[in-house]
Amino acid sequence: MVAPTPIPLADGFPDALQALRAQMVDLTLRHIDGEGSRPTAIPCLHLIKASCSMPKTAPAFYEPGLAIVLQGRKKVELGTETLYYDPLHFLLVSMPMLPKGGVIEATPDKPYLCVRIDCSTATLTELMLEVGPASTDASPSAQSGLNVAPVSESLLSAALRLMQLLDNPSDQRVMAPLLQREIFYRVLTGPLGPRLRALAQQDSATRRLSRAIDELNRRFSEAISIDELAEVAHMSASTLHQRFKQLTSMSPMQYQKQLRLQHARRLMLGEGLDAAAAAHQVGYESASQFSREYRRLFGTPPRADIEQLLRAG
Repeated sequence: MVAPTPIPLADGFPDALQALRAQMVDLTLRHIDGEGSRPTAIPCLHLIKASCSMPKTAPAFYEPGLAIVLQGRKKVELGTETLYYDPLHFLLVSMPMLPKGGVIEATPDKPYLCVRIDCSTATLTELMLEVGPASTDASPSAQSGLNVAPVSESLLSAALRLMQLLDNPSDQRVMAPLLQREIFYRVLTGPLGPRLRALAQQDSATRRLSRAIDELNRRFSEAISIDELAEVAHMSASTLHQRFKQLTSMSPMQYQKQLRLQHARRLMLGEGLDAAAAAHQVGYESASQFSREYRRLFGTPPRADIEQLLRAG
């Protein structure tokens, strides 16, 4: 698939969106400490900052939810598909995904800034039941776990009000869940609503595939067969393999391998484990096999990669 050309942000950025975005930029810069993805006092809300662009995309792990870019631009690749998201377009992640991603527009004076808002399948299901069925039968077959859509004023307004709770800690416990629900209500009733409905409907192929993906995320360090995953998803092994690859661009076993390598990387970076210990903890029996596969995915041997990440801060 040919990558779409990013839309220049100077072309008709609406004043209402610009005013909301400016307030969100201010809140982000005041509440984020350092570079990268940072959690906040609001469990579903994460702030992201990058002061330079990346020469190429890198393997990543995306949690379910949506990403709203406030400044800069990012590219994400999933198989042959390339998506761009920026202040005019948000990214919806319908289930845990393993794409390649990279910031393509950022400078120290004008860093890339993004807000990530998490959402569980249970919350989506509750919302769908309250909203009721769509006016037309628009439930799609599973195509991709990543989708981009235009940012609306109502969506940005709800996200701003969620961020403003960072300045009002006493309101967070009661108001944050309500605003989280409003945000995903806006997505549910917008262009990507059919994607969320397919995920939330108990018997949809997308929901059954999500159960298999959840199983892999829970048991990534264990030996798990395609037949076990097929039983979880209530599909034949061949159907699961085909639809899984359609949704994630990789086979279930490739997905599990990348989960292991991503988790091992976090263990080495965050907990100081050496390569052998991290490899064992994520399910590898051979440290040399782990090093080979790690280098194949990240482009650098484990030790050199972690040293480089630590130097970058």
